[in-house]
Amino acid sequence: MSILLNGDTRVLVQGITGRQGSFHTNLMIEYGTKVVSGVVPGRGGQVEHGVPVFNTVAEAVAETQPNCGLVLVPAFAAADAVDEQIAAGIDLIVCITEGIPVLDIIPVYHRAAAAGVRLIGPNCPGLITPGDNVKVGILPGQIHIPGPVGLVSRSGTLTYEVVQALTDVGLGQSTCIGIGGDPVIGTNFIDCVWMFQDDPATEGIVVIGEIGGSDEEECAEFIANEVNKPVVAFVAGRAAPPEKRMGHAGAIVSRGSGTAQAKIDAFRAAGVSVADFPADVARLMKERMQG
Repeated sequence: MSILLNGDTRVLVQGITGRQGSFHTNLMIEYGTKVVSGVVPGRGGQVEHGVPVFNTVAEAVAETQPNCGLVLVPAFAAADAVDEQIAAGIDLIVCITEGIPVLDIIPVYHRAAAAGVRLIGPNCPGLITPGDNVKVGILPGQIHIPGPVGLVSRSGTLTYEVVQALTDVGLGQSTCIGIGGDPVIGTNFIDCVWMFQDDPATEGIVVIGEIGGSDEEECAEFIANEVNKPVVAFVAGRAAPPEKRMGHAGAIVSRGSGTAQAKIDAFRAAGVSVADFPADVARLMKERMQG
């Protein structure tokens, strides 16, 4: 089993004819993902990598019945793109686009929640289920192998580094999810950890956090109360100076809150093993699972 993605996932790509949209659509298809349609206004009737292109999401849904949507459009159009997918009834929406203004994404977040739509991102690398050869987004499929470790991360690059370390020690992954590093995102740590806890195929959970906000502390409290599987965490940004944004829009220590040490302390208090370096995550997880 896995969470969110499986062999029945049918993907619509919004922005499929753009440089990034075309490139990553091709990689998803090569990995095994069922990309059934693309949407670009004014490009209806074209074909991209063997995938039919439609002018609107409504047309694509009516013709190809996707149950997952990928947003790979510029920031000025991304919020409207997510809205169009919500209106068309797509259940799982993955928004890769970064740089979306917070005031644009907040109403979209609320509309997705009201409609019961699972929104991943924005500003995220997407997700992958190696056992079913399906990925939605920009994660490099070649470093993943099927296995019992579920991973959720705010950082795309750290996800790749930790996944490679897990793979190198023979610990495959059930599903890996990059939730994004913006201040407002659709799916958070608790959502993913909850799903991993309920997934019989997931035996261990990796959480990769970073400075800024309180999501990691809230996740630690949830783990302490609700999770009985081994959890290993890494928190990036220990040396980050206050009031300076580090990479992601949400990665900032402000007025003493959101520090790496506070998050590390919260995880350790919850019984989570915390790695000092990303490469240590695999060793700690192997020890926890064997123990």
